[in-house]
Amino acid sequence: MNLVVLTGAGISAESGVPTFRASDGLWEGHRIEEVATPEGFAANPALVQDFYNKRRRQLAEVQPNLAHHALAELAARWEGDFLLVTQNVDDLHDRAHALVPPAPGFQLIHMHGELLKAHCTVTGRVIDCPGDLDPRHDSPFSPDGWLRPHIVWFGEMPLAMHVIDAAISQADLFVSIGTSGAVYPAAGFVQDARRAGARTVEINLEPTQGAGLFDDGLYGPATETVPAFVDSLLQSASKG
Repeated sequence: MNLVVLTGAGISAESGVPTFRASDGLWEGHRIEEVATPEGFAANPALVQDFYNKRRRQLAEVQPNLAHHALAELAARWEGDFLLVTQNVDDLHDRAHALVPPAPGFQLIHMHGELLKAHCTVTGRVIDCPGDLDPRHDSPFSPDGWLRPHIVWFGEMPLAMHVIDAAISQADLFVSIGTSGAVYPAAGFVQDARRAGARTVEINLEPTQGAGLFDDGLYGPATETVPAFVDSLLQSASKG
C-alpha cells in the first residue's frame, strides 16, 4: 500500500514551535511581507536574517513529540512506499527519524524549505546552516551571491512538487495531520488524492473547513491522535 502523509504546524505546536502566523496575521510580531517574501529580503536583509537566526536558536530549545516519534515508527515498519511531506521548516521530523531508521520505501520532503539550511542567491545551491547568517552573508558558491534562508517564501514555488504529485497520483492512503488546508498547493493534495482513488484521512485538533473532503477524521491533540492512528494502521496492515 502506498502512503502519503502531509504534516503542518499542528504537529509541532505541542513541542513548543510557534505556528506560522497568529490570528492577527503576524508572524512573531512581524508582517508576513517583511520577513517571508523575496521583496522583504531585498528591502531589509538585516531584519530578515535576524528573524530566521532567532528561529534557528529556538529549535535548540524544542524536541520531537509523540506524534513525530509515531510517524518515525510507522516509517520504520511500513512495507509500501511512504512519502512524508511536511510544510514545517523545523527539523523535528528529521530528529525523530534519525532515532529509528526508516524502511527503504520512505522519503521525507520539506516542501517549504528547512530552517537549518541556507541557499545561494545566485546558484541556488544549498548548504547546512546551523548558526547565524549575516545580513550580507557571502556565498561560497558564487562571488556575486549571498546566503539566504532556505525557506520557500510567498511568491516562490514549493520544493519537489513533481515528486509529491507523482506520489499522490499513486497513493492508496492520504493522511493530513495538523494543517488547516488553507494554503495552496498543499490545500489541493486531498482532492488530487481522491481523484487517484486514495482513502483520505484528516487528523487535526478540530475539523478544518475542508473536512468534508476527507473520508475519515480523527480530532484531538496530535500527541494522542497520531500515535493512536499509527497503531491502528499498523495493526490493520499486519492482518493483511
